[in-house]
Amino acid sequence: MNAPLKTLKIDFVSDVVCPWCVVGLGGLDTALDALKAEGIAADIAFQPFELNPQIAPEGENIVEHIGRKYGASPEQSAANRAMIRERAGEVGFDMRMTDDSRIWNTFDAHRLLHWAHETAPEKQKALKQALFTAHFTENRNLTDAGVLTAAAEKAGLDRAEAGEVLASGRYAQAVRQAEDLWRARGITSVPAVVVEGKYLISGGQPASVFEEALRKIASEV
Repeated sequence: MNAPLKTLKIDFVSDVVCPWCVVGLGGLDTALDALKAEGIAADIAFQPFELNPQIAPEGENIVEHIGRKYGASPEQSAANRAMIRERAGEVGFDMRMTDDSRIWNTFDAHRLLHWAHETAPEKQKALKQALFTAHFTENRNLTDAGVLTAAAEKAGLDRAEAGEVLASGRYAQAVRQAEDLWRARGITSVPAVVVEGKYLISGGQPASVFEEALRKIASEV
């Protein structure tokens, strides 16, 4: 098999409690699979963004949270979840959010993702996907060290070392700096897919949108 003619650098700025980030990553993956035949590949790094950095340690019920933050009624919240569940299903993800689901603080999850990128970058994506599954499919508590280290183990990372990272507070400053950097670059919503440091594809786009955009970018860089 011939080596790719073009490998694009992609920064995928997102949060692990962002359902549209699940949809966007699925669309991006599908597009990249289609582009392989054209010699286009990507090196993806997951960058931190917290949708709710001030949320309490015990989290918040999803319906109450969406109502408070966006003014949505419980009926609107349920309809939105149904729509997102359908879009996620189209990219092969099983989203099982309910009226009883909770939203969590994700800072520790981002510290683990940073650790993965520093120590085993080829496994960072698997960790991201394991965290998505823990939250959206299994409705687990993303502030629980056991849940986070289990996700790390599922991704092929060392569970004991993941536990040490969480207990020590390691990478806290690095994550804060990365969050500040992407905000300073104008990222205010996620997913934000930044290609080659200058091209922005926003939102949970379908594969066709990513494919067209990446093909055009590859022809320009």
